[in-house]
Amino acid sequence: MPNESFPEIQQWLSGTARPLTSLVAGSSTEDLAPLGEALGDVRVLGMGEATHGTREFFQLKHRLFEYLVTELGYSVLAMEASESAAPAVDAYVRDGVGDAATAVAGLGFWTWQTEEVVALVEWMRTYNSGRPAAEQVRFAGIDPQRCSASVAAVREFLASSVPDRLAAFDEGFGYLSDAQPGSAPDKDRLVVREAQQLIPFLEAKGADADVLNHARILERAGDLVCRAKENKDPAETLFAVRDAYMAEAIGRLADEDPKRRIAVWAHNGHLAASRQSAELRPMGQHLRERFGAEYYALALLFGSGAFRARRLRPGPWPGPMDGPVVANSIDRGGFNALEGQLAAASPGDHWLNLRGSEDAPEPVKRWLAEPQMFRSFGAYVQRWTYRMQFTPTLLTREYDGLIYVATSTPSVPLPETVPAQ
Repeated sequence: MPNESFPEIQQWLSGTARPLTSLVAGSSTEDLAPLGEALGDVRVLGMGEATHGTREFFQLKHRLFEYLVTELGYSVLAMEASESAAPAVDAYVRDGVGDAATAVAGLGFWTWQTEEVVALVEWMRTYNSGRPAAEQVRFAGIDPQRCSASVAAVREFLASSVPDRLAAFDEGFGYLSDAQPGSAPDKDRLVVREAQQLIPFLEAKGADADVLNHARILERAGDLVCRAKENKDPAETLFAVRDAYMAEAIGRLADEDPKRRIAVWAHNGHLAASRQSAELRPMGQHLRERFGAEYYALALLFGSGAFRARRLRPGPWPGPMDGPVVANSIDRGGFNALEGQLAAASPGDHWLNLRGSEDAPEPVKRWLAEPQMFRSFGAYVQRWTYRMQFTPTLLTREYDGLIYVATSTPSVPLPETVPAQ
């Protein structure tokens, strides 16, 4: 980027930034009004995160969801979490079945086993209490991973209705309860074919809609278990298929009610509406093709601080490479990083509507069309090099808005008394 463009770009960023006066739910929503205006015709809002372990991201998404529900009529929170286990969370938020911490712990990922996520689920239950079913908010998981609840549900039906089929089911599907995506590519998708045969069998035996839905989850989960991480056709890799399944889950939620508005909680990388690699299509690209301008991808970034992630052990070593979940500290990066440029233009927490960039000065348009480097961490980080990890991002192609959070602190894990995953 030419040096002479810096001032004009910084002036545009500073003038476009809309300050966020709070990240915490229950605060005045006056500062969210510009975002509400931008979301006027949006049916599906993707709420992203640059890490899976930042307390402020989780708190802000709680605050945003409250605003979406109470001011804009959103009624579903769809989360990058176990599609199989999510009905237990939905049963809690709608009918008070069980307790929030146990239901959240069952979602299958340590990333969500936090006080912040439980606080949001508790709010959903409080909101629903006393409201008729048609006016309640729902919780949905969209990730086929971690399907032990579906294995248990189908197994329970077979045990009570078709016990002579139980041994065959255990042999064909029992291992899926603990299987990781990509862990059994040698099975050549055998479990998918078996699940496809299982579904009409269950229908013929009188299985209800819930059991049939769990059987379909087993088909998708089995597909991921049998997928390889690399393939000559990028669309057939584990990563591409998982994103396609998550987009399909959101599509099913939308098809149930044409007026339904859905908030999606997922990593920035899944929400991107485009990628520089045309072959690897993220969930957001599927959603953009399905919903057009009714899909809005909102990426959340942070400046400096710390976040929780599982560190990869140095290797090669025998045995697993997974290290402990720890707090990882980081600064905001230099001016060549997007976070550094956002902080220089507006150092506090703020929001940018990238859909409003059509009338920006030409140097700004060129800057927006060039790859910008920002941080992107998942559940894992490299032990020593994570501080130097940046992802090239074409801002206006991939996202519709950005939220910059100045300081990240680690998310707060649930007490050890809650079952861990």
